[in-house]
Amino acid sequence: MIYKPKIYTVESVTAGHPDKICDQISDAILDACLEQDPMSRVAMEAFGGHGLLIVGGEVTTKAKVDFEKVARDVYKEIGYMKDIKVITNVVKQSPDIAQGVDTGGAGDQGIMYGYATDETPELLPHGVVLVNKLTKGLENLRTSGEIAWLGPDGKAQVTIDETRGGKVRSILISTQHDENIIQEEIRKALIEKLVKPISGDISGIEILVNPTGKFAIGGFEGDTGLTGRKIMVDTYGGLIPHGGGCFSGKDPTKVDRSAAYMARYVAKTLVSEGKARECLVSVAYAIGRAEPLMVEALNEKGESIREAVEERFDFKPNAIIKKLDLRRPIYKKTAAYGHFGRDEFPWEKVG
Repeated sequence: MIYKPKIYTVESVTAGHPDKICDQISDAILDACLEQDPMSRVAMEAFGGHGLLIVGGEVTTKAKVDFEKVARDVYKEIGYMKDIKVITNVVKQSPDIAQGVDTGGAGDQGIMYGYATDETPELLPHGVVLVNKLTKGLENLRTSGEIAWLGPDGKAQVTIDETRGGKVRSILISTQHDENIIQEEIRKALIEKLVKPISGDISGIEILVNPTGKFAIGGFEGDTGLTGRKIMVDTYGGLIPHGGGCFSGKDPTKVDRSAAYMARYVAKTLVSEGKARECLVSVAYAIGRAEPLMVEALNEKGESIREAVEERFDFKPNAIIKKLDLRRPIYKKTAAYGHFGRDEFPWEKVG
């Protein structure tokens, strides 16, 4: 295997987690710009906590966007009804950066990674698929009204034991809830309506629910949030390397995002075609330069299969944007429950 410890743990968070609120606001603003002007360049950040939300960044766009309204709409759509103070500080992109991007160069330097494995139909590690299903399941139980006392904020974590054939060792669910619901009721409901339907047989699995004993205060009332602070949740759960750049709030000229999507597309394509059981693709750029500094691909044995990539796939930024049709308002829905593993995204459609 390329990299997977014998026992590993991965996590996911709900759309109402403070960091994910910020990711969704940043991507909603990006979408609003792209909807009016597909050539928009956007680098948007959000910081929120305790009654305050700050939205800042750089844009070059013909779009007319009310940044504050977009942010407020996302906040309420997630499920938070209390009023919040919003401060915006959005300026035009630096011309020093623009002069390199204008000619088709990368919007930044950096290293990006993509990964796929034949372990699951989603071509992702089993633990990553499971933990994202658990947090999405939490949201579905809340928004459907099936469990009325659930709040928007929540987390899940699973531990997988590869020495026992990938058996789940433990499942942890932490969820915001109404003040008047007792811990025993929370645990019983989530095991019956969330864990069992998604995980199946739970015999031998340690199940932890709200291990502090209470989680009534959530979202920005309980913690601060920041765009780009859940990069492992967004990708592969820490099981493969990460270049460090986040995705949310960035238009596709930023290779932090678009090249990571392309690397996933390439890795998934090679695994789907049987050229590898596992595939790790890496690519690096210099800001303002179109041609990557390097492209590499490894199979499950750690052997290079770079030739299979170089002869078929173009990693120049404009080629990626064209191949994956990335100048569309498709990004807000990526900002919770993982950027990979869902067929609705163009980088997940192999071939």
